[in-house]
Amino acid sequence: MSEFKGKCVIGIDLAASIRNPSGWALLKGNTVKTSLVYTDSEILISKGYRVFPPNFPAMKKLALRAIRLNRLIEEKRYKTIEVHPTSTRKALQMPLKDWKATQEILKTLGLKGEVETRPLATHEIDAVTAALTAVLHLKSQTERVGDEEKGYITVPKKRDWRTLAA
Repeated sequence: MSEFKGKCVIGIDLAASIRNPSGWALLKGNTVKTSLVYTDSEILISKGYRVFPPNFPAMKKLALRAIRLNRLIEEKRYKTIEVHPTSTRKALQMPLKDWKATQEILKTLGLKGEVETRPLATHEIDAVTAALTAVLHLKSQTERVGDEEKGYITVPKKRDWRTLAA
């Protein structure tokens, strides 16, 4: 992870509704800053893979919000990728839902900042995981899975997370 110095990525674990928190993570070099945000303006201004398809009833609202937010981000000329944090953890052989262990792994990978100073909320850990996926994508260490009809997500190429620290 050390060769990523000077670059910056943002990971977002988007909630379907502004009534629920979205996780937001800024990864610059190896320093992480996270927060829970609610509105789209907060996200823009302040900071076997199994996924549900966008046409699944519970996901439709989330998909529509993601499309709207993605347009706003791309208007600012930033590039975006769609990720699924649980699939990232699965591809990297990390715990899927053990948040404390996942946070420890993120620290072992050399991440600094808020990941070291306090227990992160689950949405924040998902956002950091999304940012980690973006870093791997920039290093050509990911692949797209899915199809045109249901959509694509970007996931790391399968490997043990311990090889990332090397």
